[in-house]
Amino acid sequence: MRSPVDISTKLPQVGTTIFTVMSRMAHDHGAINLSQGFPDFDVDPVLIDLVTKHMKEGRNQYAPMGGAPVLREAIAKKTYELHGASYDPDTEITVTAGATQAIHTAITALIKEEDEVIVFTPAYDCYVPPIILNHGKPVYVQLKAPDFRVDWEDVKKVITRKTKLIIINSPHNPSGAVWDEDDMKQLEKLAMNSDALVLSDEVYEHIVFDGKKHWSASKFPELAKRSLVVGSFGKTFHVTGWKLGYILAPENLMKEFRKVHQYLVYCVSAPMQYAIADYLEVPDRYNNIAAMYQEKRDTFLNHIKDSRFKARPSSGSYFQLLNYSAISKMGEVKFAEKLTKEHGVASIPVSVFYHQPVEQFTLRFCFAKSDETLEKAAAILKAL
Repeated sequence: MRSPVDISTKLPQVGTTIFTVMSRMAHDHGAINLSQGFPDFDVDPVLIDLVTKHMKEGRNQYAPMGGAPVLREAIAKKTYELHGASYDPDTEITVTAGATQAIHTAITALIKEEDEVIVFTPAYDCYVPPIILNHGKPVYVQLKAPDFRVDWEDVKKVITRKTKLIIINSPHNPSGAVWDEDDMKQLEKLAMNSDALVLSDEVYEHIVFDGKKHWSASKFPELAKRSLVVGSFGKTFHVTGWKLGYILAPENLMKEFRKVHQYLVYCVSAPMQYAIADYLEVPDRYNNIAAMYQEKRDTFLNHIKDSRFKARPSSGSYFQLLNYSAISKMGEVKFAEKLTKEHGVASIPVSVFYHQPVEQFTLRFCFAKSDETLEKAAAILKAL
């Protein structure tokens, strides 16, 4: 069916996301799907039982617009214990339908025509479309491969009076890089010397490896005053299909955020919120996540250590980059398609995370999978 009414697209450069494309391709060709970032192992039965409990106890109607109070209180407690930052559960914490909704809503609430937004590339693909939809201007700063560090002199060069927002993401998707304390202090100083706000995407905050530490924007007092911090229970507790996240911000920023939020989703699934609130009562349930994923990263890397792929171990998130330049000089998109269709392992080409493709012969693989899945995929990769 086609509508007889032609419309002018608001997003002419946007098509179907690469994650949907590669997951569909994996399905169509029976490939092992290491492309999209979702686990293939079971959720903790305790969490499932808690959802069932709250459903049976009648918590099945609309939750408050800002989120269930008990969950907001749990988030406030967790944030203070981890980062020493105090947020008022009533006015400075909002529960969202996943991190993507939080990010889209924040940008919509803050960005006006001709406002400039700094985006570090390679970048997750949900940042730029809402900037464009709200008539803002994305300003790109490229991270320095192969370790994907920030050159702060590059950032200073693009800051103008029109800079409204700086979007950061640590641990970083797709590279797995983790910002250190100095990075955050540099950002704090830069923000203090401008009128820019910061949108800090911290959805992989609990997935940091090799003794490294996650430095939240909430931990730095002057930066926290200028920041909106996004978290994700879907990522932390491998329940991505629940679409449950949250955002932290000073009261005046949160007031603007909620003006949009209330008309976008109004509220989030009630029984899931109450279940997560109960589940957060045991801090080991999120504090031990990193060790579990580090073991999976190491399992994957050990299985491919004799392959022709080159790897720098991921420092955070559940993604691992592999360079295939010793195997082929084919472009990343074509090689990812070939790997999926002909060899049976789906991945994501890193070039698609740039506004203008940068070919580095590198693919992103998700290791949030069972050991059996990782072993099967690695056996295929070793044979190339």
